[in-house]
Amino acid sequence: MFITEAYAQAAAPASAGGADILMSILPFLLIFVVMYFLIIRPQRAQMKKRAEILKNIRRGDQVVTGGGIIGKVTKVVDDTELEVEIAEGIKTRVVRSAVSEVRVKGEPVKE
Repeated sequence: MFITEAYAQAAAPASAGGADILMSILPFLLIFVVMYFLIIRPQRAQMKKRAEILKNIRRGDQVVTGGGIIGKVTKVVDDTELEVEIAEGIKTRVVRSAVSEVRVKGEPVKE
């Protein structure tokens, strides 16, 4: 009277098991695809653009370092270092990766 009868369910066919696994993995695949197009791909493009800008720094360009110092490139020492004049007669060496912005010669300072 207090015990109900349990009915066994029929086993699913073998082909339905593959579809069940696909349906459980599908949301993760969709999340990955969305993250790739919204986050990873634009970030890679931005990194390539920054690397190209840093590679093309020439003498005479005005640069802004990560610390906010604005100076004019007087000499390209090697692939990793620049010599920057930050004031009249004051030159310092800066690592290329520390440059946050490159302003071309004719670009006015934004205020």
